[in-house]
Amino acid sequence: MPLRLEIVTPERQLFSGEVDSVLLPGAEGKLGILPRHAPLMTALTVGELLARRGEEELLFAIHGGFAQVLPDRVIVLADVGERAEEVDVERAERARREAEELLKKEPPPETRAEALMALRKAQLRLKVARRCHGPVRPPEE
Repeated sequence: MPLRLEIVTPERQLFSGEVDSVLLPGAEGKLGILPRHAPLMTALTVGELLARRGEEELLFAIHGGFAQVLPDRVIVLADVGERAEEVDVERAERARREAEELLKKEPPPETRAEALMALRKAQLRLKVARRCHGPVRPPEE
């Protein structure tokens, strides 16, 4: 029995298709979903969503949202998301460097929290890009 996976952001549908399993970045930790899973709703955090279809791995960077799990379907409503192969590595690397530079300056708490989230998102984007494309080298400065 295959599992139907739908991944949607406010801008577009990232994925719709049948998969064998899904690994979600749940707010309480990673959540593995197989067909016939008990129904549930969960908040999502910044993390990697991995779906398997046979030997194929489908990888997505997810930046928050919610997931509804039914016995035959997983619906992901992501705040922001992108396929691993769509990650703009140079932009993600630039965002990582900018966040690290800002954090070195010991900003006020609210700015620090924003910089930490930006750093986390950039690191996630680079991680999924590496898994999709192999090692990613930062651009020469």
